[in-house]
Amino acid sequence: MLHFWETHWGQLVSALIYSLIGISMFALAFTVLRKMMPFNVYKELEEDQNIALGILMASVMIGISIIISSAIR
Repeated sequence: MLHFWETHWGQLVSALIYSLIGISMFALAFTVLRKMMPFNVYKELEEDQNIALGILMASVMIGISIIISSAIR
């Protein structure tokens, strides 16, 4: 079992670092996108049940995730 940790320790650390970088970049992009909207995103989604905005935000989040994963890779 010790041999496993000796050979894979660097890969695990790299995966953790890249995961943290990706998640922080995603959170930053989502925050910037939310600030750019001329309305309150949370109010539109939660109170007004705006399904179109939910679909738009989901597609933007998927697109940002694809871009971040390509940049990290």
